[in-house]
Amino acid sequence: MNKQQWFLISAGIILLACLFFFGNTIPPHKPLPVAAADSSSTVTTDGLIAKYKVGLNDQQQQKLAQLENSVVRGDVKDQQIHVFHQLASYWADTLHKDYLGAYYDGKAAELENSEKNLTFAAHLLLEGLLGEQDAAMQHWLATEAKEFFEKALTIDPNNDSSKIGLGACYMFGNISDNPMQGILTIREIADKDPNNMYAQMMLGLGGIQSGQYEKAIERFLAVVQKQPGNIEAMLDLAQTYERVGDKVNATKWYNAALKYIPASNARNEIESKIKSLQ
Repeated sequence: MNKQQWFLISAGIILLACLFFFGNTIPPHKPLPVAAADSSSTVTTDGLIAKYKVGLNDQQQQKLAQLENSVVRGDVKDQQIHVFHQLASYWADTLHKDYLGAYYDGKAAELENSEKNLTFAAHLLLEGLLGEQDAAMQHWLATEAKEFFEKALTIDPNNDSSKIGLGACYMFGNISDNPMQGILTIREIADKDPNNMYAQMMLGLGGIQSGQYEKAIERFLAVVQKQPGNIEAMLDLAQTYERVGDKVNATKWYNAALKYIPASNARNEIESKIKSLQ
């Protein structure tokens, strides 16, 4: 099953998966690709904005120019916050560019000094990172998410969710020569609180990325034992068992996930996968 297919499955179950970790405050993750695609380019925020503007009609271009000029002219913090929220909404809701929507929400949250909004924006970018194939985009997403997580942690240094998110940026974002920095942070939280399922899931994804499939399976099993209806963990388990050639357990967990997935397109994809394993 390729990454695009996994994306469709995750999109179909996103509302259900939200319930397992953070209610309505933090989005769920998507299955992590084992290896990022090669990319020699560097993504900057200005470059990303310019790229996404290509193909917009005159009305859309004018709207963005108006909002961007309002930010430059605005010397009152409340005005800048308002414009950043407008930019976030326009990019995400109208132009369907969620990465920039999250970025501008994060910039507004920095001015608001709002831990809740900072972590929400950071986790949206981290969600994008976990589903992104391009190495340069991974780096940009991780860099921006890291900034928001770090700002949130200056407000509440004891927020384990933000610590895990920050660790995940180092693990998966190609932003450090020492990705163990992120692994150790998350492992410390998991050791302190084995019931922190977010930490267990991230360590499981890290196991997939590093090829330590047995360790990944151990983490995902810990999650489904505590949260028997956790669709993401079940799909991750099935995928990991498939990677190690265990078709029996892969089929078992694909079937288990099917019980919780109402979306027909996602069900069809998983049923097709089950048939291929038989």
